Amino acid sequence: MRALISVYDKEGIVEFAKELRELGWEIIASRGTAKILRKAKVKTKEVEEINGFPPIFGGRLKTISPQIEGALLFDRKNKKHQKEAKKFGIEPIDMVVCNFYPPEKGIDIGGPTMARAAAKNYKYVTVIVDPKDYPRVIDFLKRKGKVPLSFRLKLARKVFLKTAKYDRAILRFIENKQG
Repeated sequence: MRALISVYDKEGIVEFAKELRELGWEIIASRGTAKILRKAKVKTKEVEEINGFPPIFGGRLKTISPQIEGALLFDRKNKKHQKEAKKFGIEPIDMVVCNFYPPEKGIDIGGPTMARAAAKNYKYVTVIVDPKDYPRVIDFLKRKGKVPLSFRLKLARKVFLKTAKYDRAILRFIENKQG
């Protein structure tokens, strides 16, 4: 199982990642998050090891690539999707943990893109945008070996509520810049 972690708010992320590793999960992280996790001795791959290129455009493009979004979006039971994933070397990512930086620090594109992709494919991917959900996810993984579909759906719903709120915050920020 593979988890992609890219968080602005680092609250509880080290402990969460350690728990995932103890449960046998592979951790992939964006550069800043990877640095924090490695400092805490959590074995971590950087996103660029998966998508084949470093952050570019001053860090504006880090996580958007077929290797990341494809790993989140493909239907695990669809034979055509399976063949295409294999053809292009896309390995599934089973969990996304991300939260977005505030619009005044820069408009986050990659985080919402990953979260929305994972939420769209909630049947196969667990997505967490709220650190308060870390304990419950770990509890499910320890007790059941997986996060139940019903809870993955709740987490997906939270993503779309959060991204809608984030888009409104961006709009307010941009409108204030024009005034």
